[in-house]
Amino acid sequence: MTTPAKPAHPKGLFVLFATEMWERFNFYGMRTVLPLFIVSALMLTKEQSSLIYGGFLGLCYLTPMLGGFISDRFLGNRYCIMLGGILMAIGQFMLFFSATIFSSNLDLAKTVLYVALGVIIFGNGFFKPNISSMVGSLYPKAEKSKLDTAFTIFYMGINIGAILGQFICPLIGDHKSNGVQDPFVFKWGFLAAGCAMLLGTITFILLKNKYVVTPEGRAIGDLPSKSQHSDFEEGESQKAKFSTTSLVLAVLAFIVLVLTFHYVFGQNPIYSVIYSSGLTLAGLIISDSSLTKVELQRILVIYIVSFFIIFFWAAFEQAGTSLTFIASNQTDRHILGWEMPSSMVQIFNGLFVVFLAIPFSLLWDKLRKHGKEPISPVKQACGLMLIAISYFIIAHNVKDLGVNGMLAVKWLALLYFIMTLGELSLSPIGLSLVGKLAPKRFASLLFGVFFLSNAAGYALAGTLGSILPPTSEQYQDASKLNIDLDKVLKGEVETSGKDLFMLLKIKSAKVDESAAKANNLDFGKIMKDEKAELTQEQYQLIKDKKIIRTGYPVFCGFTLHNLYEFFMVFVVMCGVASILLFSLTPVLTRMMHGIR
Repeated sequence: MTTPAKPAHPKGLFVLFATEMWERFNFYGMRTVLPLFIVSALMLTKEQSSLIYGGFLGLCYLTPMLGGFISDRFLGNRYCIMLGGILMAIGQFMLFFSATIFSSNLDLAKTVLYVALGVIIFGNGFFKPNISSMVGSLYPKAEKSKLDTAFTIFYMGINIGAILGQFICPLIGDHKSNGVQDPFVFKWGFLAAGCAMLLGTITFILLKNKYVVTPEGRAIGDLPSKSQHSDFEEGESQKAKFSTTSLVLAVLAFIVLVLTFHYVFGQNPIYSVIYSSGLTLAGLIISDSSLTKVELQRILVIYIVSFFIIFFWAAFEQAGTSLTFIASNQTDRHILGWEMPSSMVQIFNGLFVVFLAIPFSLLWDKLRKHGKEPISPVKQACGLMLIAISYFIIAHNVKDLGVNGMLAVKWLALLYFIMTLGELSLSPIGLSLVGKLAPKRFASLLFGVFFLSNAAGYALAGTLGSILPPTSEQYQDASKLNIDLDKVLKGEVETSGKDLFMLLKIKSAKVDESAAKANNLDFGKIMKDEKAELTQEQYQLIKDKKIIRTGYPVFCGFTLHNLYEFFMVFVVMCGVASILLFSLTPVLTRMMHGIR
């Protein structure tokens, strides 16, 4: 009688696979329509939308540290995943409500938007760090060799969910009628995202006790009081320990950094918190006096790599802001007679990841066998250079579009293809490098630093997305009002107060909120009324006090007049970062002390 062979992977992996798949459907699906909803339905500008989007993504990578702490100390993985899933579903249903009431109560719809994003951020914080942790816990020490394959299967779940979300949510939640965005259908995209999150959470709740268990049948991710720390060797410290002095100095440093970023560098409060959190945590870790010289140098390698990763994500995450607006307003999206919704263009990235992830793994394996595999910083430098190349190609293709020209969607597809090559050269490699270099007692905190660099990259993405120059629809809207937008933005023509007000209506001018408030002008109330008029005195006040401002966006002293100059910002930023990281490779190699 033969003993039946054990399955290659525990069934719990596929429960976690399904849970994560629906969560990614929820997250990526919502992201496709969110920026368009903010601009088209809530009447905010592209600049405001980009800043909201960047802050939202940044905080989604900040709160997992809080969720991980609560899980380790109080609730455990299971309860955090259930709590996070329920919160994210509630957040999506709140977005559905916001997208339902905006036409009748715009102020309430905006308030609900901000609350909904906050609920999703905290839900993500509970969910994200815990489900990945449970994958590793499914395997006893004797089967840890299966982890690479297990995470590959899990990673496929992430991308299948992302593709489904990026297809279905835009399909039902992003429509145009005669070239004009229909703001009344966004709610269906949010509803689909909420239902997907609910389905994933219910799947986990129903199957966790039966399948998400150890081979002995013990529940994985239970309350900390019931957990067993089997992954540590006897006598090994299970967590980092910091002195009271170090913790107090870290808190003071955090406060000083927040104030500095906000008041000196002009960052908004959310972005200031994100940047300060990363720097504070990095400083706290290296303050531990127990670190050896080798450990310290390896940690510094993680810091250096994490710094350069900020620029990659700042460019990559234009997908949800500036690239979506360009896809919506200045791209011919017809494919074989079918017009792809603008928010669906992001699906190319998920598709390319699914097709290219395994070939990339095989490539690294083949190079490793022949002793030619580049070390991790070189791979990441290549990732940065690839994204610089992708933006150079798109910059070349928008150079001569002018006001009315349309970019072919194939160029955005090529952009996402090259960006995906860069992502696969950089993102999983960075995670692997942290796992190899981090001392075990600091592993969670150093992964926190790594994810905070992602958060900083997303915040920077929001800042860079906010400097997008006007696209074709803004020039066309101004032309209908007999306004030469180019000359106005260059300051070559004198504009009346009425012209400035009309430019504000078509989102081609900005309000100085503090000046408006000081002069008792409530533009939020005025803009809700399509027939609103201002008195001649108010028009003159607007002009004299420069309450409504015009001009092309400026970045680092350079004025960006068109899309070509905008895209070249990313070419230069990522190109320079790539060259610097590559030049540091010999130094980093020595500091890694034999770890590749």
